[in-house]
Amino acid sequence: MPAPLSTDVRRRFARLIGEGMSGRAAADRLMISASAGIRSARKVKAEEAIAPAQGGRPPGVGKLGPHRGLLREMVEANEDITMPELARALEDASGVQVAPASLSRALRRWGFRFKKSR
Repeated sequence: MPAPLSTDVRRRFARLIGEGMSGRAAADRLMISASAGIRSARKVKAEEAIAPAQGGRPPGVGKLGPHRGLLREMVEANEDITMPELARALEDASGVQVAPASLSRALRRWGFRFKKSR
């Protein structure tokens, strides 16, 4: 996925549009795509923010987001539970099938850090 346009380019683009240049012409001059120029020109004319929008999925959304509380309870009840066991327990409790690796990534993202006990 390409990187968003820099703030400097966005400001220069807004200045060109303010001077009366079309979106395509300003895009040509700044060497950006015509489609990006047209979208940006619309934003400038509507006086919207020129900063890039936040990318990616919003936090808490996804397959495991709604089951965060249930997973927390399961892990706190049995701290030595393995990821395959946790995946089966989640499937039994809520019917959601998920890979053990996905559970591991989600738990690390939510702050769970457990070392194996000897």
